[in-house]
Amino acid sequence: MNRNIKKYLRLLWQSILFWSLAMGFFSIFRYYGIDEEEGIYMIPEYRGYTGTIRALMGFSSIGMLIGIVYATIDLIFDKYTSNKISLVYNLIVRTLFYFITTVIIFTIIMDIFSDIYNLNLDTDRGWWKENKSFWATILYIVMVSFVFSFIKIATEKFGRGVFIKMLLGKYKNPQEEKRIFMFLDLKDSTTIAEKLGHFKYSQFIQDCFYDLNTVVPKHEAEIYQYVGDEAVLSWPYKKGLANNNCVSLFFAFQQKKQSKADYYEEKYGVIPEFKAGLHGGKLMVTEVGVIKKEIAYHGDVINTSARIQAECNNHKVKLLISEELLQDLSINSSLSTTFLGSVLLKGKQKEVNIHTISKNLQPN
Repeated sequence: MNRNIKKYLRLLWQSILFWSLAMGFFSIFRYYGIDEEEGIYMIPEYRGYTGTIRALMGFSSIGMLIGIVYATIDLIFDKYTSNKISLVYNLIVRTLFYFITTVIIFTIIMDIFSDIYNLNLDTDRGWWKENKSFWATILYIVMVSFVFSFIKIATEKFGRGVFIKMLLGKYKNPQEEKRIFMFLDLKDSTTIAEKLGHFKYSQFIQDCFYDLNTVVPKHEAEIYQYVGDEAVLSWPYKKGLANNNCVSLFFAFQQKKQSKADYYEEKYGVIPEFKAGLHGGKLMVTEVGVIKKEIAYHGDVINTSARIQAECNNHKVKLLISEELLQDLSINSSLSTTFLGSVLLKGKQKEVNIHTISKNLQPN
């Protein structure tokens, strides 16, 4: 399935679930027990316990419709504007589209209700300007949107699944996990930086990492850190092994850069090349910091991964992997490996066997 379709479907079900629940809760806040208040007229079908259930189902259906529309808007904005305009302008324009579509949705819903219950509701052009119930609903939707945006930002910051674990306090105390790490570093970075100057070099790195982010979700990777012109990626061990994700990501990133070779050549006069080191094993993970909290990994796996990557220049290859990790992968006919020997990495007493992996050319 196309990656964009999978991304949309994931965003769609999350949006539908969230907004169905949100609008369902709104119906409870809005209608539960209100028929007991004197002087308040209600649609007969919304009175009492049964009416509350009916309202809950009705507003949940509205939430599903809102979820579908908002997910589509989010996907369009993420695809075409996320790397082109500031976050503030993005939010303003996106909110404007939310508002317009919400007016349209509620106009359609009110027309349907008018026909079903013979309420003769005003749905003429501009009806929403003086409608207090509409503005109360909009205020609720805006507040809930901020909650949804916060969850999305936090999830993007810490990675899928990690944010929930942090909320539950899983990493308050150090936990042992088995993970795979990749240290991905720009080749000839000093030369490129001198050629481009610090401002254009910064744009260059920004473009590179933007392209990296387009392939990360497909291979179920988590971006642990950006350090200058280096990115540190991580996988839970089984996810990294599945479909050779930890290796396939590197080649997918290479392919992405090659597909944009003309863009990089025209804008910067250089096509980026990256080198990577891979290793996996058990290490400790914990939550650190008070003013700024983040997840930190401690252990030999990280140090070994970084030092394996540093050996790429010595062996004149782009990708190196420890023999320990390679043995757990399922190398198919599309890949070939070469043993490069044993190296005594800085800070280690025992030599580490390293291999390079290359992608075989497919016959025409």
